[in-house]
Amino acid sequence: MTGAPSRAGTGGVAARFEAQYAQYRRQKRIYAATFGTIFVACLIASIVTTKFSLWTLLDGVPRATEFLARMLPPLHWNSFSEDFSAWYWNAGDWFHSLLNTLLMAYLATILGTLIGGAISFFAARNLAQNFAVYWIARRILEIARTVPDIVWALLFVFAFGIGPVAGILAITVHTLGAQGKLFAEVNENISPLPIDGLRSAGGNWFHEMRFGVLPQVLPNYLSYTFWRFELNVRSATIVGFVGAGGIGHDLFTAVQLLYFADVGAILLMIVATIMAIDMLSEKIRHGVIGKASFSH
Repeated sequence: MTGAPSRAGTGGVAARFEAQYAQYRRQKRIYAATFGTIFVACLIASIVTTKFSLWTLLDGVPRATEFLARMLPPLHWNSFSEDFSAWYWNAGDWFHSLLNTLLMAYLATILGTLIGGAISFFAARNLAQNFAVYWIARRILEIARTVPDIVWALLFVFAFGIGPVAGILAITVHTLGAQGKLFAEVNENISPLPIDGLRSAGGNWFHEMRFGVLPQVLPNYLSYTFWRFELNVRSATIVGFVGAGGIGHDLFTAVQLLYFADVGAILLMIVATIMAIDMLSEKIRHGVIGKASFSH
C-alpha cells in the first residue's frame, strides 16, 4: 500500500521532467532556427552589398601569386652569398629604420599601457566609485581606440610634422584605448574577497587597487602588454606610410616605385622581427608568472 503512492509520485516527477525537457528542446530549436536565419540573411546581405564575387577572387589569385613571386629574387646555391647581398643591398638603412620602428612601438606600448591601465580602474563597473566616473572613463577609451591609428597619425603629422613623434603619439592613443578596455574587463572578473578584507581593515581605494586588485590581474596585464607590443610593431610600420617614420616609410616607397624585391626583403625583416618578439615575450611571460615553457 505504501509503495503505490511513491511510484505514482515518481511517475509524476518523471512526466513533468519529460514535459519541461521537451519544451526546452523546442525553444532551443526555435532559437537555433532564428539565429541561423539571421546569420544567413546577414551573410547574403554582406555578399550583395560588397559585390563579393568568387569568380573575381579566383581570377585575381594568379596575379597575387605573381606579385608574391616577384618579391623573391632568384637565389642560386652556387652564388647564394652574392645574390642575397644584392637582395639586401640597402640592409644598413633598413635595419636602422626597423630599429626606429621597434623603439616607436616600445615607447608607445609603455605609455599607452600605463595610461590605459590607470584609466581601467575607473572603467571597471565593480571598481569605479560612481557611475559618472565609470561612464566618462568608458567613453574616453572608446574614442581612443575607435579612431584608427593611421588617422591619429595623420592628425599628429599635421600638428607635429613628419617624424617618429607623430607615430609614437598615434600608437600611444590607440594603445591606451585598447589596453584600457582589456584591463577593465580583467578587473571586472576579479574576486571581491581581497577587496572586502582590505575595506574591513580600513584600507582606502588606492590600497584596494594596489593590494586587492593588482596581484590578481598582473599576469593578464603582462600577457596583454606583450601581445599589444607585437601589434604596435605592425602599427608602427603602417603609420610610416603617412610620414610617421620607421620602416613603414621605406616599405611604402618600395611599393610606390614597384621595387618588388625590396618589398619582399623588408617584409621578411618585419616577419622575422615579429617572430623573435613572440618567442622572447613567451619566455619572459612564463618566467614572470612562474610557468615552465614547453621547451622544458
